[in-house]
Amino acid sequence: MIALNQLRHERLMELRVSGLCCGVYAKFMRPGSHFCPNSKSGSSISSSSVEVKPKIPLYLRPPSFSASLSELKKWHRWAKNLASSVGSSFVRLDNGPDSTLLRRELNWLLQDLLELQHHPVILSLLESDSNENVDTSVALKAPLEELYCAWRQRIEERRPFQYVVGCQHWRDLVLSVQEGVLIPRPETEMIIDIVERVALKTTPKLVHGLWADLGTGSGAIAIATARALATHAHAHAHGRVIATDLSPVAVAVAGFNVQRYGLQDMVEVRKGSWFEPLKDIQGKLAGVVSNPPYIPSGDIPGLQAEVGQHEPKLALDGGITGTTDLLHLIDGAASMLKPGGFFAFETNGDKQCEFLLNYIENDKSGSFCNVHPVSDFDGIQRFVLGFRQRMV
Repeated sequence: MIALNQLRHERLMELRVSGLCCGVYAKFMRPGSHFCPNSKSGSSISSSSVEVKPKIPLYLRPPSFSASLSELKKWHRWAKNLASSVGSSFVRLDNGPDSTLLRRELNWLLQDLLELQHHPVILSLLESDSNENVDTSVALKAPLEELYCAWRQRIEERRPFQYVVGCQHWRDLVLSVQEGVLIPRPETEMIIDIVERVALKTTPKLVHGLWADLGTGSGAIAIATARALATHAHAHAHGRVIATDLSPVAVAVAGFNVQRYGLQDMVEVRKGSWFEPLKDIQGKLAGVVSNPPYIPSGDIPGLQAEVGQHEPKLALDGGITGTTDLLHLIDGAASMLKPGGFFAFETNGDKQCEFLLNYIENDKSGSFCNVHPVSDFDGIQRFVLGFRQRMV
């Protein structure tokens, strides 16, 4: 049996390799059979919704359904054939997934669908040509009709795999995600490394302070930051994190993830735009972190289909140059951080990063110190970080 942590690591590494890249979108042709409702709810979710109930990820659902092994094998063959039919066509279209990755995703789907202790046996039977045990009943966490629908959406509509299974593996977390919530990226994991290496180790007092994760989405950065504060505080009282987001869907999902990890006492989720929900703590923040929208508006139509056609535009579009929200965050950090407070923001990389560094030097002179960029896994200058200037 493969350990669950190993499965999570393998899934994370594959998603890191595949990436979510820019390109040209074209819709894949739709073959017939199996009615499936439109899945593109991510673009139509209203930000004015009063209350949103987060969806339960597939791996957390109880095995309330069943199908015969014969029926499951039929679905599995169909799903593999559909994945294989893609070949490298998505790669040529917009650097999307190829058949190899899609078939691997199919295995991940099965791992979430089946009870963990049954994975090896069922997976072996599905790959076998034997007709033995075909009448055996297999416990599932979703009905076959939903599986046909979900996999058709994955291939034909390029619905992100993370939305199909309802979760994303990120650092050592498994986070709930759904339409209307940005899928946290592997490169964003580095913000937590930066917080630990640059902020908490060099300025230990920040461990006990109040932090903010702005535009929290799934709550990934807020949850990981809170865990880092607890780890570095040792036996002493640790700090807290306030996570803000304008989207009610994100607020609901982030709250769900916070509860899943038992961090209600350390992470508070507030609805609102950027610093707006934090007016009561102006000038008191020990740290501000964010992965804001930074893609130039004109680049949105050319994004990989999984991104541009499904993920929330609110979390992607950074205005004409992509720096609208980043500039707002830098301006806000100058007044919201206490002296010696730390900030780290993710950018679109290189030129955008250089632009922000120049802005801080020329337009925010005297507000910050030790400002510098940090590169991501691919050597691209991705992050801008620094400290609020101390009072003289």
